[in-house]
Amino acid sequence: MRGLLALAAVVLLAPLALANNYHYEIAILVGLNAIVCVGLNLLIGYAGQVSLGHAGFFGIGAYGSAILAARYGWPPLASLAAATAAAALLAWVVGRPILRLRGHYLAMATLGLGIIISIVITTEDRYTGGPDGMSVPPLALAGFALSGERAWYWLVGALLVATVWLSLNLIDSPVGRALRALHGSEVAAEVAGIDSARHKLLAFVLSAAIAGLAGALTAHYAGFITPGKATFLHSIELVVMVVFGGMASTFGAVVGAAVLTALPQLLTVFKEYEMVVFGGVMMLTMIFMPTGLVPTLAMLARRRR
Repeated sequence: MRGLLALAAVVLLAPLALANNYHYEIAILVGLNAIVCVGLNLLIGYAGQVSLGHAGFFGIGAYGSAILAARYGWPPLASLAAATAAAALLAWVVGRPILRLRGHYLAMATLGLGIIISIVITTEDRYTGGPDGMSVPPLALAGFALSGERAWYWLVGALLVATVWLSLNLIDSPVGRALRALHGSEVAAEVAGIDSARHKLLAFVLSAAIAGLAGALTAHYAGFITPGKATFLHSIELVVMVVFGGMASTFGAVVGAAVLTALPQLLTVFKEYEMVVFGGVMMLTMIFMPTGLVPTLAMLARRRR
């Protein structure tokens, strides 16, 4: 509970340090990435199931909401809800056979799923605009179009706190304990009476729905969407954020997303050496903090006490 209150305090006080719209834009991108990573952490960090295709669900949410709102005239709020449900439904359909796999076989299967979604989005240019992308109507709440970085900041901040609250409650529930048992040993969990297939599918569907929601929000916030957000590279970026912050740590997922989203902006002062410095920071962090940023810092703090 203290961690959740601290996160809410950061969201409330952060505008005091945000000097212009560019700073607000970075904060919004941090929040959207953090929402996806919190959901992905439930799957990777707690259930122990690797997904290299989560950007596909992000793309389904983004393009699903964009197509329904722009092509078919749906109210943006309804199209957002429908796109989130579509991402969850696809995860439920494909998750039943895919989650029977383990290890690198599971990773390859989710990778293939993400590539298929990316190809469909790129080639179905009648609906998606193809490689050129498509415009997305603004999000409307209670009849008012949501515009401006400050309004979007508060919406994304509130959804981030709500997502973290949902994750923490799920982890502390019997379902969360079952997920942790699966991560430790799937065979031992089944011997203890845990339905591994059902719990893995639940984590997969929930993480996909959260990714779809974040994708739809990203599309309406940007006002324009391209297939780049549904590529394999974006999936890897999301996984790296979770691992960097610390697997099986909800706040680690938030911190990992915040650091790896904001750090490239801060490193622009190095110009052509920006990516070299960025890679060096990541390498040093994982060498000296192999369990991730937040779990390592928490362990050091306990030792000092």
